[in-house]
Amino acid sequence: MKQYEIRDLSLASSGHKKIQWVKDNMPILRGLEEEYKNTKPFAGTKVSLSVHLEAKTAYLCMVLAAGGADMSVTGSNVLSTQDDVAAALADSGIKVYAYHGATDEEYERHIEMCLSHKPNIVIDDGGDLVSFLHEKRPDLMEEVFGGCEETTTGVIRLKAMEKDGVLKFPMVAVNDADCKHLFDNRYGTGQSTWDSIMRNTNLIVAAKTVVVVGYGWCSRGIAMRANSLGAQVIVTEINPIKAIEARMDGFSVMPMSEAAKLGDIFVTATGCCKTITTEHMMSMKEGALLCNAGHFNCEVDMEALEKFASDKKERRNNIMGYKLPNGKWINVIGEGRLVNIAAADGHPAEIMDLSFAVQAMSAQYIKENYKKLENKVIDVSADIDDVIARRKLDAWGIKIDSLTEEQEDYLNSWQI
Repeated sequence: MKQYEIRDLSLASSGHKKIQWVKDNMPILRGLEEEYKNTKPFAGTKVSLSVHLEAKTAYLCMVLAAGGADMSVTGSNVLSTQDDVAAALADSGIKVYAYHGATDEEYERHIEMCLSHKPNIVIDDGGDLVSFLHEKRPDLMEEVFGGCEETTTGVIRLKAMEKDGVLKFPMVAVNDADCKHLFDNRYGTGQSTWDSIMRNTNLIVAAKTVVVVGYGWCSRGIAMRANSLGAQVIVTEINPIKAIEARMDGFSVMPMSEAAKLGDIFVTATGCCKTITTEHMMSMKEGALLCNAGHFNCEVDMEALEKFASDKKERRNNIMGYKLPNGKWINVIGEGRLVNIAAADGHPAEIMDLSFAVQAMSAQYIKENYKKLENKVIDVSADIDDVIARRKLDAWGIKIDSLTEEQEDYLNSWQI
């Protein structure tokens, strides 16, 4: 098996600059890198990783490699790989199989190439790596200790596999760690989604009506940032509790059938399919802008839209216009794929410092404990969350209080 399959190794210099920039702004991972250089917790361990292949991910790979891991790497989205970053990884001696704009067939081939090194640990983002192992290459699972899943969509898939009794190794739900979803999903997705929308459209957000589909942690961040930019925000939901929360947060709540008529910008982030259909699109304003912040490009029903539209044309880089049967044009950013990474640079480095520290420490947890773990989706240890949170505060120079012995006794007592 060749060491890499990328677009152009000569792009490595640009990629190294990007990686150094994020490293300078990821103090938790820098600390782990220094520790791992000495302790080598992954010595003799093969790790296969499928995560959006940009600079923050590349630095995570380097941290794990510093800890002794034999890394093989691919992307988790055909548009999110940055070719210069992939080149920098290959130039650093890491096995990498990915390039921007891969076809579905090439994307799948890269997954198989990544897995062909027979990993002990898999690190996934969205579930494609684990799904491929189980469905198409079960022969490669014999040496797998377990793995880690980065995002909501992947955790949903893993829990479905566990429920059906087909999950063959333990997987840590990194997404569900407090140091991941409370910050990455909310503040990371909130900022990076609007960064992508604004840089790709060059349009103002203030005074527009923004429809946010769903009100999970990612959608909370998207709605919060839209509001702060001056937009009127509408939330659509299927969960009555989340709908109440959205209303109490100050947003309008209504079905998509009503919101479709009012929105200027639509952002989906649900982990589900067909949350915006061609029926909804027919009700939209001329020039409505659609994008997706969920993992897969099925939240906006792109397959149906491609067949439904009578014409399409590129409006700007990363923006495709579609002419509907009623004569109106609507616009889609980034092919309906994950807008903040397919058409921008993804989450801020400081946010991914938290998320990828959880990944690194969870992978270490798998390495050290896999013999005791069941083939289930398991939670991140509270100790890992605590360590990472304290390191983040230390990096900011923030100190917090601690309980006195008397306070601990008080909190642990049931007596008056």
